[in-house]
This record gives sequence, C-alpha cells and structure tokens, in this order.
Amino acid sequence: MERNERKMIDEEKIRQAVKLLLEGIGEEPEREGLVETPDRVARMYKELFSGMAQDVSVPLAKVFQVEDGGLVMEKDIDFYSICEHHILPFYGKAHIAYLPEGKVVGLSKLARTVEIYARRLQIQERMTGQIADALMTYLSPKGVMVVLEAEHMCMTMRGVKKPGSKTITVAVRGAFQEDEALQERFFRML
Repeated sequence: MERNERKMIDEEKIRQAVKLLLEGIGEEPEREGLVETPDRVARMYKELFSGMAQDVSVPLAKVFQVEDGGLVMEKDIDFYSICEHHILPFYGKAHIAYLPEGKVVGLSKLARTVEIYARRLQIQERMTGQIADALMTYLSPKGVMVVLEAEHMCMTMRGVKKPGSKTITVAVRGAFQEDEALQERFFRML
C-alpha cells in the first residue's frame, strides 16, 4: 500500500489555513470578496487532491484476457497536478505504452491511473515512475513505458519566468528497458 492512500481531506483545517494565509499576505479575511474564500478553497482542494484517498489498484483490477500481446498505447492523456515544492500547478500530457502478457486493461483505466497520481501533491519525476510501477504491479505486462510532458507554473509565473518551457520525464520498465527498438517504436508512435 502506498503512503498516500486512504488519507482523507480535512476541509476545516484547509479553511483555517486559508484564513491565516489571507491574514499573512495583509488581506482582511472578513471583507466581502474574501468571506467565502476559505470554503471555496477547501472544496477546490478536496477535488484537486482526491487522489490521496484513491487506491490505484481499483481501476487496474478490471482486466480482460488476450491471446496476442501486441503493443498497447494510450497517448495525449491530459493531466493537472500540483507541485509539492511551491504548491503551484503543473499540467500536460501523459503517454503510456505496455506489452501485455495475457491480459489488458480498459483504456479508460490508464487515464484513471494518471488521474489518481496527478491528484496528489507531486513532482513530475515521481509521478512518471508511479504510473509505470502501478502498471507493472497490477497488469504484469512484459514491459511499460511512460512519458509525461508538462509545463510548471513555478517556472512560468515565478522564479525564472519561462512560459512555454516543458519538462519531459520518462520511465521504462521490463522489455522497454532491454529493447531500444521498442523504445524507438514508442517514440515514433507519439
């Protein structure tokens, strides 16, 4: 079981923290435009961090038996996450491929897996590996390859202020590690 699974969002603590944050930046939490802000932020965080309470094994449990284990690829899966370093968004696309070993999962389950890991405080590098490891664990394929490409708001709106820059992370497992031609095939399919 992962360290983040089954943790519940405490909306009251979030409301208190937002009120303190507003006071900390010199705002008056009781002014008309801000009175409901702590509650709005608490509801938003409940949605943004819903992956904290979700177990990735659930969507990956619904599998189908197959005879032919040809390459399966799902690309351009949109995701939105929150960077744990600055609590700012990063967002982009996930691309996943795996070589089945007798069973496949519904294509929507790949997108759900991405969503579960994206809906946590994250770093892109960890998230890429988590997706690959979950597929290896629950599908037992011959191999997996995951590529995430994302724009990070901590690079865009603060710090170096470089909008449009993308971070690309790659995780390879099993047959994809051993076979460069398979990796090349993945990138051609992108």
